[in-house]
Amino acid sequence: MLLGLTVKYGGPPLRVTCNSTWDGLTCWPPTPAGRVVHMSCFPELRGIPYDTTENATKLCQLNGTWARKADYSHCRPVDKNSSVDGISRHWEQHLENAKLLQDIGHAISLFCLVFAFALFAYLKSIRCTRNNIHWNLVATFILRNTSWFITQEVLTVEAVRDKSWYCRAVVTLNNYFTSTNFFWMFVEGLYLHIMVADAFNSERFNLGVYAMVGWCMPVPIIVAWVLVKVLVQDEGCWVGSNYYDYIFHGPIILILLVNFIILGNVVRILVLKLRANPENPESAHYSIKAAKATVVLLPLLGITYVLFMVHPSGQGTSRLVFIYFNSFFQSFQGTFVSIIYCFTNAEIRNAVKRRIHLSRCRQQDFV
Repeated sequence: MLLGLTVKYGGPPLRVTCNSTWDGLTCWPPTPAGRVVHMSCFPELRGIPYDTTENATKLCQLNGTWARKADYSHCRPVDKNSSVDGISRHWEQHLENAKLLQDIGHAISLFCLVFAFALFAYLKSIRCTRNNIHWNLVATFILRNTSWFITQEVLTVEAVRDKSWYCRAVVTLNNYFTSTNFFWMFVEGLYLHIMVADAFNSERFNLGVYAMVGWCMPVPIIVAWVLVKVLVQDEGCWVGSNYYDYIFHGPIILILLVNFIILGNVVRILVLKLRANPENPESAHYSIKAAKATVVLLPLLGITYVLFMVHPSGQGTSRLVFIYFNSFFQSFQGTFVSIIYCFTNAEIRNAVKRRIHLSRCRQQDFV
Protein backbone atom coordinates (compact mmCIF):
# COMPACT_ATOMS: atom_id res chain seq x y z
CA MET A 1 0.00 0.00 0.00
CA LEU A 2 1.29 3.50 -0.84
CA LEU A 3 2.31 5.83 1.93
CA GLY A 4 0.43 9.07 2.53
CA LEU A 5 2.05 12.25 1.26
CA THR A 6 3.07 14.93 3.76
CA VAL A 7 3.85 18.59 3.14
CA LYS A 8 6.10 20.65 5.41
CA TYR A 9 5.24 24.25 6.07
CA GLY A 10 7.62 25.17 8.89
CA GLY A 11 5.65 23.35 11.55
CA PRO A 12 4.37 19.82 12.08
CA PRO A 13 3.91 17.93 8.81
CA LEU A 14 0.45 18.44 7.23
CA ARG A 15 -1.03 15.29 5.74
CA VAL A 16 -2.67 15.71 2.34
CA THR A 17 -6.10 14.11 2.18
CA CYS A 18 -8.91 13.69 -0.32
CA ASN A 19 -12.18 15.26 0.79
CA SER A 20 -15.32 13.18 1.19
CA THR A 21 -17.23 12.88 -2.08
CA TRP A 22 -20.35 11.30 -3.57
CA ASP A 23 -20.07 9.84 -7.07
CA GLY A 24 -23.74 9.03 -7.51
CA LEU A 25 -23.42 5.49 -6.16
CA THR A 26 -21.13 5.57 -3.12
CA CYS A 27 -20.13 8.12 -0.47
CA TRP A 28 -16.33 8.03 -0.24
CA PRO A 29 -14.96 9.21 3.15
CA PRO A 30 -12.00 11.59 3.72
CA THR A 31 -8.86 9.58 2.91
CA PRO A 32 -5.11 10.24 3.24
CA ALA A 33 -3.29 10.70 -0.08
CA GLY A 34 -1.93 7.56 -1.67
CA ARG A 35 -4.52 5.23 -0.13
CA VAL A 36 -6.98 2.92 -1.87
CA VAL A 37 -10.41 2.96 -0.21
CA HIS A 38 -12.59 -0.15 -0.10
CA MET A 39 -16.34 0.42 0.29
CA SER A 40 -19.23 -2.04 0.17
CA CYS A 41 -21.10 -2.14 -3.12
CA PHE A 42 -24.39 -0.25 -3.36
CA PRO A 43 -27.39 -2.35 -2.23
CA GLU A 44 -29.67 -1.48 -5.14
CA LEU A 45 -29.69 0.17 -8.57
CA ARG A 46 -32.82 0.63 -10.74
CA GLY A 47 -34.74 -1.69 -8.44
CA ILE A 48 -32.20 -4.52 -8.82
CA PRO A 49 -30.43 -5.69 -5.62
CA TYR A 50 -26.62 -5.92 -5.67
CA ASP A 51 -24.20 -8.03 -3.65
CA THR A 52 -23.05 -5.80 -0.76
CA THR A 53 -20.51 -8.38 0.41
CA GLU A 54 -18.28 -7.30 -2.49
CA ASN A 55 -16.31 -4.05 -2.47
CA ALA A 56 -15.81 -1.11 -4.79
CA THR A 57 -12.45 0.70 -4.67
CA LYS A 58 -11.24 4.21 -5.37
CA LEU A 59 -7.75 5.69 -5.24
CA CYS A 60 -6.91 8.90 -3.38
CA GLN A 61 -4.00 10.21 -5.46
CA LEU A 62 -0.78 11.65 -4.04
CA ASN A 63 -1.87 15.21 -4.85
CA GLY A 64 -4.96 14.90 -2.65
CA THR A 65 -7.50 14.43 -5.44
CA TRP A 66 -9.62 11.40 -6.14
CA ALA A 67 -9.04 9.24 -9.20
CA ARG A 68 -11.56 10.05 -11.95
CA LYS A 69 -13.23 6.64 -11.76
CA ALA A 70 -13.97 4.19 -9.01
CA ASP A 71 -13.69 0.47 -9.66
CA TYR A 72 -17.14 -1.12 -9.54
CA SER A 73 -16.15 -4.21 -11.49
CA HIS A 74 -16.79 -6.48 -8.50
CA CYS A 75 -20.32 -5.11 -7.89
CA ARG A 76 -22.70 -7.62 -9.37
CA PRO A 77 -26.46 -8.21 -9.12
CA VAL A 78 -27.55 -10.67 -6.47
CA ASP A 79 -27.81 -14.27 -7.65
CA LYS A 80 -31.48 -15.29 -7.71
CA ASN A 81 -30.58 -18.68 -6.25
CA SER A 82 -28.75 -17.34 -3.21
CA SER A 83 -29.45 -15.16 -0.22
CA VAL A 84 -26.96 -12.36 0.23
CA ASP A 85 -26.70 -9.81 3.00
CA GLY A 86 -30.04 -10.77 4.50
CA ILE A 87 -32.01 -10.35 1.25
CA SER A 88 -34.02 -13.51 0.72
CA ARG A 89 -35.02 -14.96 -2.64
CA HIS A 90 -38.60 -14.17 -1.67
CA TRP A 91 -37.81 -10.47 -1.26
CA GLU A 92 -35.78 -10.37 -4.48
CA GLN A 93 -38.72 -11.81 -6.40
CA HIS A 94 -41.04 -9.13 -5.01
CA LEU A 95 -38.63 -6.39 -6.12
CA GLU A 96 -38.49 -7.87 -9.62
CA ASN A 97 -42.28 -8.16 -9.71
CA ALA A 98 -42.65 -4.50 -8.70
CA LYS A 99 -40.20 -3.47 -11.43
CA LEU A 100 -42.14 -5.54 -13.98
CA LEU A 101 -45.38 -3.94 -12.78
CA GLN A 102 -43.88 -0.49 -13.35
CA ASP A 103 -42.74 -1.42 -16.86
CA ILE A 104 -46.17 -2.79 -17.77
CA GLY A 105 -48.00 0.15 -16.18
CA HIS A 106 -45.91 2.80 -17.92
CA ALA A 107 -46.25 0.98 -21.27
CA ILE A 108 -50.05 0.69 -21.01
CA SER A 109 -50.30 4.30 -19.82
CA LEU A 110 -48.16 5.53 -22.70
CA PHE A 111 -50.35 3.72 -25.23
CA CYS A 112 -53.57 5.12 -23.72
CA LEU A 113 -52.10 8.61 -23.42
CA VAL A 114 -50.98 8.74 -27.06
CA PHE A 115 -54.46 7.63 -28.16
CA ALA A 116 -56.10 10.23 -25.89
CA PHE A 117 -53.75 12.94 -27.20
CA ALA A 118 -54.69 12.04 -30.79
CA LEU A 119 -58.39 12.29 -29.94
CA PHE A 120 -57.97 15.74 -28.38
CA ALA A 121 -56.01 16.85 -31.46
CA TYR A 122 -58.50 15.39 -33.95
CA LEU A 123 -61.77 16.55 -32.35
CA LYS A 124 -61.58 20.29 -32.89
CA SER A 125 -65.26 20.69 -32.00
CA ILE A 126 -64.55 20.03 -28.32
CA ARG A 127 -61.87 22.70 -28.01
CA CYS A 128 -62.41 24.78 -24.88
CA THR A 129 -60.28 25.88 -21.94
CA ARG A 130 -61.18 22.83 -19.86
CA ASN A 131 -60.39 20.28 -22.57
CA ASN A 132 -57.27 22.16 -23.66
CA ILE A 133 -56.00 21.91 -20.10
CA HIS A 134 -56.72 18.16 -20.17
CA TRP A 135 -54.87 17.98 -23.49
CA ASN A 136 -51.75 19.62 -22.05
CA LEU A 137 -51.86 17.38 -18.99
CA VAL A 138 -51.98 14.31 -21.25
CA ALA A 139 -48.98 15.69 -23.17
CA THR A 140 -46.95 16.01 -19.95
CA PHE A 141 -47.81 12.43 -19.02
CA ILE A 142 -46.58 11.27 -22.44
CA LEU A 143 -43.31 13.14 -22.04
CA ARG A 144 -42.88 11.93 -18.48
CA ASN A 145 -43.53 8.27 -19.32
CA THR A 146 -41.26 8.42 -22.37
CA SER A 147 -38.43 9.98 -20.39
CA TRP A 148 -38.95 7.33 -17.70
CA PHE A 149 -38.25 4.54 -20.21
CA ILE A 150 -35.23 6.40 -21.62
CA THR A 151 -33.86 6.93 -18.11
CA GLN A 152 -34.16 3.22 -17.33
CA GLU A 153 -31.98 2.44 -20.35
CA VAL A 154 -29.42 5.23 -19.91
CA LEU A 155 -28.95 5.05 -16.14
CA THR A 156 -26.41 2.23 -15.99
CA VAL A 157 -23.52 1.73 -13.56
CA GLU A 158 -21.05 2.74 -16.27
CA ALA A 159 -22.94 5.93 -17.16
CA VAL A 160 -23.19 6.99 -13.53
CA ARG A 161 -19.56 6.20 -12.86
CA ASP A 162 -18.27 7.98 -15.97
CA LYS A 163 -20.40 11.13 -15.39
CA SER A 164 -21.70 10.89 -18.95
CA TRP A 165 -23.16 14.14 -20.31
CA TYR A 166 -26.03 12.31 -22.00
CA CYS A 167 -26.91 10.60 -18.72
CA ARG A 168 -27.08 13.99 -16.97
CA ALA A 169 -29.12 15.43 -19.85
CA VAL A 170 -31.63 12.57 -19.61
CA VAL A 171 -31.93 12.97 -15.82
CA THR A 172 -32.42 16.73 -16.20
CA LEU A 173 -35.12 16.33 -18.86
CA ASN A 174 -36.85 13.66 -16.77
CA ASN A 175 -36.93 16.05 -13.80
CA TYR A 176 -38.31 18.85 -16.01
CA PHE A 177 -41.06 16.69 -17.51
CA THR A 178 -41.96 15.42 -14.04
CA SER A 179 -42.20 19.02 -12.80
CA THR A 180 -44.36 20.13 -15.74
CA ASN A 181 -46.65 17.16 -15.09
CA PHE A 182 -47.25 18.28 -11.52
CA PHE A 183 -47.60 21.96 -12.48
CA TRP A 184 -50.33 21.01 -14.97
CA MET A 185 -52.01 19.05 -12.19
CA PHE A 186 -51.98 22.30 -10.24
CA VAL A 187 -53.52 24.08 -13.27
CA GLU A 188 -56.25 21.41 -13.31
CA GLY A 189 -56.92 22.00 -9.64
CA LEU A 190 -56.94 25.77 -10.02
CA TYR A 191 -59.35 25.71 -12.96
CA LEU A 192 -61.60 23.19 -11.22
CA HIS A 193 -61.78 25.35 -8.10
CA ILE A 194 -62.66 28.42 -10.17
CA MET A 195 -65.35 26.45 -12.03
CA VAL A 196 -66.97 25.17 -8.83
CA ALA A 197 -66.57 28.25 -6.64
CA ASP A 198 -67.27 30.93 -9.26
CA ALA A 199 -68.50 29.44 -12.52
CA PHE A 200 -69.36 32.85 -14.01
CA ASN A 201 -65.69 33.87 -13.89
CA SER A 202 -64.25 30.56 -15.01
CA GLU A 203 -62.74 32.19 -18.09
CA ARG A 204 -60.93 34.93 -16.19
CA PHE A 205 -57.63 33.39 -17.29
CA ASN A 206 -57.01 32.37 -20.88
CA LEU A 207 -55.08 29.29 -21.90
CA GLY A 208 -51.89 31.32 -22.33
CA VAL A 209 -51.78 32.09 -18.61
CA TYR A 210 -52.25 28.43 -17.73
CA ALA A 211 -49.56 27.46 -20.25
CA MET A 212 -47.13 29.88 -18.60
CA VAL A 213 -47.77 28.20 -15.27
CA GLY A 214 -47.60 24.63 -16.60
CA TRP A 215 -44.70 24.84 -19.05
CA CYS A 216 -42.63 27.87 -18.02
CA MET A 217 -42.64 27.95 -14.22
CA PRO A 218 -40.69 24.65 -13.92
CA VAL A 219 -37.87 26.08 -16.09
CA PRO A 220 -36.20 28.36 -13.46
CA ILE A 221 -36.62 25.61 -10.86
CA ILE A 222 -34.77 23.03 -12.97
CA VAL A 223 -32.16 25.61 -14.06
CA ALA A 224 -31.47 26.40 -10.39
CA TRP A 225 -31.14 22.68 -9.65
CA VAL A 226 -28.70 22.21 -12.56
CA LEU A 227 -26.57 25.18 -11.43
CA VAL A 228 -26.37 23.80 -7.89
CA LYS A 229 -25.37 20.39 -9.23
CA VAL A 230 -22.69 21.87 -11.50
CA LEU A 231 -21.25 24.30 -8.95
CA VAL A 232 -21.71 22.45 -5.67
CA GLN A 233 -22.23 18.73 -6.29
CA ASP A 234 -20.88 17.89 -9.74
CA GLU A 235 -20.76 14.15 -9.12
CA GLY A 236 -22.00 11.05 -10.89
CA CYS A 237 -25.04 11.35 -13.10
CA TRP A 238 -26.85 13.77 -10.75
CA VAL A 239 -28.91 10.91 -9.37
CA GLY A 240 -29.40 9.80 -5.81
CA SER A 241 -31.50 11.33 -3.09
CA ASN A 242 -30.01 14.34 -1.31
CA TYR A 243 -31.24 17.65 0.03
CA TYR A 244 -30.27 19.53 -3.15
CA ASP A 245 -33.06 17.68 -4.95
CA TYR A 246 -35.60 19.53 -2.81
CA ILE A 247 -35.02 22.46 -5.17
CA PHE A 248 -37.54 20.77 -7.47
CA HIS A 249 -39.07 18.29 -5.02
CA GLY A 250 -40.16 21.14 -2.75
CA PRO A 251 -42.47 22.82 -5.32
CA ILE A 252 -43.92 19.41 -6.22
CA ILE A 253 -44.75 18.66 -2.58
CA LEU A 254 -46.29 22.13 -2.25
CA ILE A 255 -48.45 21.53 -5.35
CA LEU A 256 -49.71 18.24 -3.93
CA LEU A 257 -50.63 19.88 -0.64
CA VAL A 258 -52.40 22.76 -2.42
CA ASN A 259 -54.32 20.33 -4.65
CA PHE A 260 -55.27 18.32 -1.57
CA ILE A 261 -56.75 21.48 -0.05
CA ILE A 262 -58.48 22.32 -3.34
CA LEU A 263 -59.99 18.84 -3.48
CA GLY A 264 -61.34 19.15 0.05
CA ASN A 265 -62.86 22.55 -0.68
CA VAL A 266 -64.40 21.36 -3.98
CA VAL A 267 -66.04 18.40 -2.24
CA ARG A 268 -67.28 20.71 0.52
CA ILE A 269 -68.86 23.09 -2.02
CA LEU A 270 -70.49 20.19 -3.89
CA VAL A 271 -71.99 18.84 -0.66
CA LEU A 272 -73.33 22.28 0.28
CA LYS A 273 -74.89 22.76 -3.16
CA LEU A 274 -76.56 19.35 -3.05
CA ARG A 275 -77.88 19.98 0.45
CA ALA A 276 -79.22 23.39 -0.60
CA ASN A 277 -81.85 21.68 -2.79
CA PRO A 278 -83.71 19.29 -0.48
CA GLU A 279 -86.59 19.02 -2.97
CA ASN A 280 -84.27 17.50 -5.53
CA PRO A 281 -84.53 13.68 -5.26
CA GLU A 282 -80.81 13.39 -6.03
CA SER A 283 -79.87 15.42 -2.95
CA ALA A 284 -80.50 12.35 -0.78
CA HIS A 285 -77.45 10.78 -2.34
CA TYR A 286 -75.14 13.79 -1.89
CA SER A 287 -72.62 11.81 0.16
CA ILE A 288 -72.32 9.16 -2.56
CA LYS A 289 -71.95 11.82 -5.26
CA ALA A 290 -69.28 13.61 -3.24
CA ALA A 291 -67.41 10.34 -2.71
CA LYS A 292 -67.53 9.57 -6.45
CA ALA A 293 -66.29 13.06 -7.27
CA THR A 294 -63.41 12.60 -4.84
CA VAL A 295 -62.35 9.28 -6.36
CA VAL A 296 -62.53 10.68 -9.91
CA LEU A 297 -60.43 13.72 -9.02
CA LEU A 298 -57.68 11.81 -7.18
CA PRO A 299 -55.58 10.91 -10.28
CA LEU A 300 -56.28 14.24 -12.00
CA LEU A 301 -54.87 16.26 -9.10
CA GLY A 302 -52.11 13.82 -8.21
CA ILE A 303 -53.51 13.23 -4.72
CA THR A 304 -52.50 9.56 -4.94
CA TYR A 305 -48.89 10.70 -4.51
CA VAL A 306 -49.76 12.19 -1.11
CA LEU A 307 -50.68 8.70 0.08
CA PHE A 308 -47.11 7.52 -0.56
CA MET A 309 -45.05 10.49 0.62
CA VAL A 310 -44.09 8.55 3.76
CA HIS A 311 -43.10 4.94 3.31
CA PRO A 312 -42.30 2.17 5.81
CA SER A 313 -38.76 0.87 6.19
CA GLY A 314 -37.44 -2.65 6.50
CA GLN A 315 -38.58 -5.75 4.64
CA GLY A 316 -41.88 -6.51 6.32
CA THR A 317 -45.36 -6.92 4.91
CA SER A 318 -46.13 -3.20 5.16
CA ARG A 319 -43.08 -2.42 3.04
CA LEU A 320 -44.15 -4.93 0.38
CA VAL A 321 -47.69 -3.54 0.29
CA PHE A 322 -46.28 -0.03 -0.08
CA ILE A 323 -43.96 -1.06 -2.95
CA TYR A 324 -46.73 -2.77 -4.92
CA PHE A 325 -49.36 -0.07 -4.41
CA ASN A 326 -46.90 2.74 -5.11
CA SER A 327 -45.65 1.02 -8.28
CA PHE A 328 -49.22 0.42 -9.44
CA PHE A 329 -50.62 3.92 -8.87
CA GLN A 330 -47.58 5.78 -10.20
CA SER A 331 -47.22 3.70 -13.38
CA PHE A 332 -50.96 3.46 -14.19
CA GLN A 333 -51.86 7.07 -13.39
CA GLY A 334 -51.67 8.01 -17.07
CA THR A 335 -54.12 5.21 -17.83
CA PHE A 336 -56.56 6.46 -15.19
CA VAL A 337 -56.39 10.03 -16.53
CA SER A 338 -56.93 8.84 -20.12
CA ILE A 339 -59.93 6.68 -19.24
CA ILE A 340 -61.67 9.13 -16.90
CA TYR A 341 -61.12 12.37 -18.80
CA CYS A 342 -61.03 11.16 -22.40
CA PHE A 343 -62.38 7.69 -23.16
CA THR A 344 -65.40 7.92 -20.83
CA ASN A 345 -65.91 11.66 -21.35
CA ALA A 346 -69.46 12.08 -22.69
CA GLU A 347 -68.52 15.18 -24.68
CA ILE A 348 -65.66 13.37 -26.45
CA ARG A 349 -67.73 10.24 -27.06
CA ASN A 350 -70.55 12.29 -28.61
CA ALA A 351 -68.05 14.14 -30.79
CA VAL A 352 -66.62 10.82 -32.00
CA LYS A 353 -70.13 9.53 -32.78
CA ARG A 354 -70.90 12.70 -34.75
CA ARG A 355 -67.68 12.27 -36.72
CA ILE A 356 -68.49 8.64 -37.52
CA HIS A 357 -72.06 9.53 -38.49
CA LEU A 358 -70.87 12.40 -40.70
CA SER A 359 -68.31 10.14 -42.36
CA ARG A 360 -70.97 7.52 -43.13
CA CYS A 361 -73.32 10.15 -44.55
CA ARG A 362 -70.59 11.42 -46.86
CA GLN A 363 -69.85 7.90 -48.03
CA GLN A 364 -73.54 7.29 -48.80
CA ASP A 365 -73.78 10.58 -50.70
CA PHE A 366 -70.68 9.68 -52.67
CA VAL A 367 -72.16 6.28 -53.59
